[in-house]
Order: sequence, then structure tokens, then C-alpha cells
Amino acid sequence: MKHYFVTGICTDVGKTLASAILVEALEADYWKPLQAGELNNTDSMKVRSLISNSKTVIHPEAFLLSEPLSPHAAAEIDEVQIKLEDIVLPQTANTLIIEGAGGLMVPINNNDLIIDLIKKLNIEVILVSEFYLGSINHTLLSAYALQSNNIKVAGIVFNGIPVPTSENFILKHTGLKHLLSINEEELIDKNTILKYKTALKFNL
Repeated sequence: MKHYFVTGICTDVGKTLASAILVEALEADYWKPLQAGELNNTDSMKVRSLISNSKTVIHPEAFLLSEPLSPHAAAEIDEVQIKLEDIVLPQTANTLIIEGAGGLMVPINNNDLIIDLIKKLNIEVILVSEFYLGSINHTLLSAYALQSNNIKVAGIVFNGIPVPTSENFILKHTGLKHLLSINEEELIDKNTILKYKTALKFNL
């Protein structure tokens, strides 16, 4: 079974939404290794509330941190030590969707970044991008970081209000496969996820 690590060009670009669509389309398991903040409404809880299939298993987080900060800062406040070797893939015979924290260069501890976790897990990446002033730069930098670290990228998901000229520029200059475009939705619920799952399923 293939596993995918969902990362973004920065925080709050729609990684959890994209992860929920992936989980539903593939009837995959889900795992968020590092959850910082929102412990009463974690990303695992959000994904569980959005999917409809009965096959998915939501695996427990490796670290639950109280503050909505980068993992290294949140861990320091909670007096927790995060080590890469302590973040171990859950046992499953199913496809696994792994959701990262923030972007690739978010620090996990004083030495390691999210991109180091991806390399350690040796997982293919799905990159989530959203359009805002500077997002082309952030997307190209993220793609370059992945490619220069020899990390395989399954493709890119665009989230939010579509900007075709930006999409085309990014796809041309990164060579990434366009997996899905998620429009800006007034309501995000199970029906929203089901609407996008078929479009994505045929692209992976």
C-alpha cells in the first residue's frame, strides 16, 4: 500500500481539507504525528467528522501539544522533547495519509524540520497550495526543496479561489502533476468531501 505525506506551502492552506478528501477517496487511514493547539478540535477530529467511509482508521498522534505554535516552541512550553526516532509509522495494511504541521521548514525541535521527518519516514508527498500574494514564490520554493532533497512528489492540490494563470505557471515551472483544485466553499461537510473524492481518485 502507498502512503502519502500531505504538506503545505505554509500553514492554513487547506492541508486538513485535502487530507480528508484523500482519506475518503482512497478509503485510507489517517495520521497526524504532531498536533499543536486546538486539542478540543484536533485535525484528527476534523477528518473523522468529514469522512463517510467505515474503513478508515484514525491513528493517534505521536505528540499532542497544548499551544498553537510550531512544534519545537509548543514542545518547549509543554516541557516535551520531540525526537525524530520517536515518530514511528503506525502499523496498518491500508493506505495511510499523513498530515504534516505547517510547511516544510517548520521546526520540530532545535535541529530537525518537517522535511527531515518526511525524509526519515521515506514517504511520497502531496503538496497543498493556496493563492495569495507571494504564494507562487512559496510554492516554487517548496517544490524546489522537495526536489533538491530527492523526495518524490505525487502532485499538487490547489485550494481556494482559482487563479488559472498562477496555476499554469506553477505547473509549468515545477513539473508537478495537478491532482485536484478545491474551490472556496461556503460549507465544509461530508457532502463537500464526497463531491471532490471522485475527481481526486482518478488522478492518483
